[in-house]
Amino acid sequence: MTTATAQLLTVPEVMARLKVGRSTVYDLLRSRRLPSLTIGRARRIPASALDTYIRHHLEEAA
Repeated sequence: MTTATAQLLTVPEVMARLKVGRSTVYDLLRSRRLPSLTIGRARRIPASALDTYIRHHLEEAA
């Protein structure tokens, strides 16, 4: 049995990577354009989901 280890990012880390504000990140989470999971009261975003989101928007822009 294998287990995958996903890097989980905090909202401030996503804000820094996208160079956007907190409300923009929460809008992406609320609209489900950026998947996340909740651990306790903390929101975590898989780094792979952020990469997919960025790649998708780059493809749309091309």
